[in-house]
Amino acid sequence: QVQLVESGGGLVQAGGSLRLSCAASGSIFSINVMGWYRQAPGKQRELVATITGAGNTNYADSVKGRFTCSRDNAKNTVFLQMNSLKPEDTAAYYCYVDGRTTRRRPFDSWGQGTQVTVSS
Repeated sequence: QVQLVESGGGLVQAGGSLRLSCAASGSIFSINVMGWYRQAPGKQRELVATITGAGNTNYADSVKGRFTCSRDNAKNTVFLQMNSLKPEDTAAYYCYVDGRTTRRRPFDSWGQGTQVTVSS
């Protein structure tokens, strides 16, 4: 009932920048937390950044100072601005959203993933 569409991944050289976007649509009454996780080959999925409706953010230590998570509540969209990218940032990045549907039921949804590859 809630769909997430991600965009913005790609190939970039170390030190470069990318901006990911994720738009949520469907039977949405309200959104609480939006954010990003990533999963590198052979590793577990890990939190990158989250942002609440009030704008409070939380970042993994490995990306603090380099990544910025923001959201446009009017468009149900979350962004991840990634600067000073490193090869170790290479992973599939997944958008995450939770909230309540128009039937007031809680939901949490994941995007399909977008690949970010950083070359050295």
